[in-house]
Amino acid sequence: MSNTFDDLDDGRPETPAQRADRNWNEILQELRVLQTGTQILTGFLLALAFQPSFADLDGGQRVLYLTLIGLSALSAVVALAPVALHRAVFGRQVKPELVRVAHEALRGALALVSLLLVGVVVFVFDVVVSLGAAVTAGVVLGVIILVLWIVVPLFVRRRGRRSSR
Repeated sequence: MSNTFDDLDDGRPETPAQRADRNWNEILQELRVLQTGTQILTGFLLALAFQPSFADLDGGQRVLYLTLIGLSALSAVVALAPVALHRAVFGRQVKPELVRVAHEALRGALALVSLLLVGVVVFVFDVVVSLGAAVTAGVVLGVIILVLWIVVPLFVRRRGRRSSR
């Protein structure tokens, strides 16, 4: 006789389908937050090209700007990939696999957004202050992102494993 509940001992008596539904809803919430921030950043970037001072950018700044536009578009595509996938597999009983793929897409989107954020800061500091200040600001932000998005979560995961033993 098979157990209708899965064997993940996390205090939640869920079936695999219930867990997949809950995880899918959590991913959607995270995607909403990520997408809103990315859309605001993309709007900011697109508006810059229509400012009179845009003509004053040097070649390197223009290349960086276009790279940021590309990163912005790519991050939006990757963040929306789980939604497109959901539409393609809707009703086909593959929610656990959908959740796994969406999780990886969301991780990829976060990586792209981190590059985008650092790039935007570098671009703005370069245009407003200097290339030296831009590099410094970019490195500082990169380290902060690394600590908050990678180091702290790893620490929390390890600590959680130890406390569950």
